[in-house]
Amino acid sequence: MRKAPISYLSHISRHKPQSFAPFLFRNYISDPSSSSSSSSSSPLVSHTHLKPCAKTHVLFFKPNQFRKNPFRNMDTLVERPTQLSSRQRKVKQKAELEEAFESAKTTEEMLKAFKDMESAFDEGELGLASLKLGLKFDQEGEDPEKTLSFASRALKALDKDDKPSLLVAMTLQLMGSANYNLKRFNDSLGYLNRANRLLGRLEEEGFSGEDVMPVLHAVQLELANVKTAMGRREEALGNLRKCLEIKEVTFEKDSRELGKSHRDLAEAYVAVLNFKEALPYCMKALEIHKKQLGQNSVEVAHDRRLLGVIYTGLEEHKMALEQNQLSQKVLKNWGLSSDLLRAKIDAANMEIALGKYDSAIESLKGVVQEMDKDSETRAMVFISMAKAMCHQEKFADSKRCLEIACGILDKKETTSPVEVAEAYSEISMQYETMNEFETAISLLKRTLAMLERLPQEQHSEGSVSARIGWLLLLTGKVQQAIPYLESAAERLKESFGSKHFGVGYIYNNLGAAYLELDRPQSAAQMFAVAKDIMDVSLGPHHADSIEACQNLSKAYAATGSYAFAIEFQQQVIDAWESHGSSAEDEFKEAHRLLEQLKKKARGASPNNHPVKALPLPHASVSSRSSEPDIPVSQNLSSTN
Repeated sequence: MRKAPISYLSHISRHKPQSFAPFLFRNYISDPSSSSSSSSSSPLVSHTHLKPCAKTHVLFFKPNQFRKNPFRNMDTLVERPTQLSSRQRKVKQKAELEEAFESAKTTEEMLKAFKDMESAFDEGELGLASLKLGLKFDQEGEDPEKTLSFASRALKALDKDDKPSLLVAMTLQLMGSANYNLKRFNDSLGYLNRANRLLGRLEEEGFSGEDVMPVLHAVQLELANVKTAMGRREEALGNLRKCLEIKEVTFEKDSRELGKSHRDLAEAYVAVLNFKEALPYCMKALEIHKKQLGQNSVEVAHDRRLLGVIYTGLEEHKMALEQNQLSQKVLKNWGLSSDLLRAKIDAANMEIALGKYDSAIESLKGVVQEMDKDSETRAMVFISMAKAMCHQEKFADSKRCLEIACGILDKKETTSPVEVAEAYSEISMQYETMNEFETAISLLKRTLAMLERLPQEQHSEGSVSARIGWLLLLTGKVQQAIPYLESAAERLKESFGSKHFGVGYIYNNLGAAYLELDRPQSAAQMFAVAKDIMDVSLGPHHADSIEACQNLSKAYAATGSYAFAIEFQQQVIDAWESHGSSAEDEFKEAHRLLEQLKKKARGASPNNHPVKALPLPHASVSSRSSEPDIPVSQNLSSTN
C-alpha cells in the first residue's frame, strides 16, 4: 500500500484565521500545466492527480506590506527619503523575511529563512510557515522527527479554538503521517481520526467541497496505511473505497487515474485473499486502460497479470492462464524482463493447478536459468517446482528443491522479512503434503518469529499461529496447541473482525482441544462461539457450519446435557437434509448419532464418536468475504 501523498493547501485566503494575518496561503501546489487556470478554480479540476508535485509554491499575503512611495519636493526638486516609524520598520522587516521564506527552494534555504523569522515573529504567527516546513520534510520522507516537530508547532499555533479549519485538518493529517513513519500507530490514528471528523464538520457547514476533498483523500489514504500497519485490514479497505469514491467525483469518467485507482483497490483485496471483491475492480481497471491506452499498453499487461492471480484465487485456472499469456505477450514486446519472469512463474503455478505438471516443470527449468543465483525469485521458482514434483509423488526431488530454496531464503531474512516469511509458509505447506509435520511446524515457528517483529503483518501472524496450533493438534500435542490457537483467534479478530469465518475455525479447533483434555464445558463454549461465527459468515447450511454444530452436540453430550445435545443434533440433520442427495451419507450418519444420543439419554452406552477438528480452509472460496492470509493444505483434513 502506498504512502498517502500530502495534498493541497488551496484557496485558504477566503477562510482567513484572524490570528494569522502575516501568513496566508493562496496556493499550496502549483502545476505548470494549469498555470492558465483561474486562481479560484479547484486544484482537483486543474491537476491530473492527487500526488504532490516536485516543487511547492506558497504565496503569502502581506496585508501591511510596505510600499515605497517617494515624493518630490516641487520647490527644491530634491528627493527626500521617506522617514519610517519604528512600527513601519518592523512591518518592512517582516515583509522581507516573509519574502525570503517564500522564495526559498531547498530545505536548507527554508530552514535558514525560518530561523531568521523566529526572531521577528511570535510563535503564534509562525503556524503556516511551520506547516509548510513540516510538509516539505514529510514529502522528502527522510526525517520524520523533524516533520513531527514542525507539525506540532503548527498545530499549537493554528488550533486555538473549536472552530473547524482546513488548515488545522491539514496539520492533523501531517501529524498522522509523521507518527505513522515513526511507527507510533495509535498516535497516528488519533490525529487522523480527528482530522476526518473535522473535515466532516467543514462539509456540513458548507465549506467548499473542492477545498475539502484533496485533504480528505490524503487523510483516508493515511488511515488505510495506519490500519493496515495495525493489522486492521478490513477497516483499511473501507478507507481505500472512500479514496476511490473521492476520485470518482473528482476526475473525468474513465480517466487513467481512475483506472489505476481501481487496480490499487483490487490489489488491496487480493492482499487479504478476497478475490470475489477484487474481480470487479480489476475488470474496471482493465476496461479503462484498454480504452485509454490500447490493448498493448504496459498498464493493460499489469491488469491482466493481476486478473490472472484473481482467477487463480477463484479456482478459475483456465481463465487465469489465458489472462497470464496475454500479459506475457505485452511484457515481452516492451522488454520488461523482470515482470515477464514473474508472469512465467505465475503461469507455471496455474499449470500445476490444472494438473499439467510436466509442462510446469519444463517452464520453471527455463526460468531458473535466467535468475540471479541468490535472488528471492529464484527461491520461489524452486518452491513451485517442488510443488509440481510433490503432486507427481517425486518426494525426494521435491525435498531437494525445497532445500535449495531454504538455502537462498536463509540469507534474506533480515533484508526481506515479509517475502521470506511468505516463502517459508509456502514451503511448510509442501512438507505438510508429504506428511513431514515436524519439519512443517519448525518452519512455521521460524516464520512466526519473523512476523512477530512486523506489526503490519498481524493478519499473517494470526494465520501462521493457527496453522501451528492445527498441526500440533493433529500430531497429538494438544496442550501445546492451545496457546497458539488462542493467540491466533485474537490476532485474526483484530485483523478481520470477530465474525470472520477463519476465527470460527480456530474456535472449533480450540473446542476439539479442550474436549481432548477432558474439559467438556470449555469445549462446549468454544464450539458455541464457532457455530455462531460460521452461521453468520458461511451460513448455517455450509458443511463446516454443520460440522461445528455437530461438535457442539457432542460437547453437550460429554457434559451430560442431553437435551441440548439432541437439539443441536436435530439441527445437524435438518441442515444436511437441505443438501439433498449429494449429502445422503452425512444425513444417515447424523440420524445414527441422534439415535445414539437418545439411547445415551436413557442410560444406554456412551457415544464415543470423535470430535472433528477443522483446518483453516484453502485460499479460494469465492462466496466468502475475505480469507486469512496463509492457507492450510486441504488434504490434511482427511487424516482426522
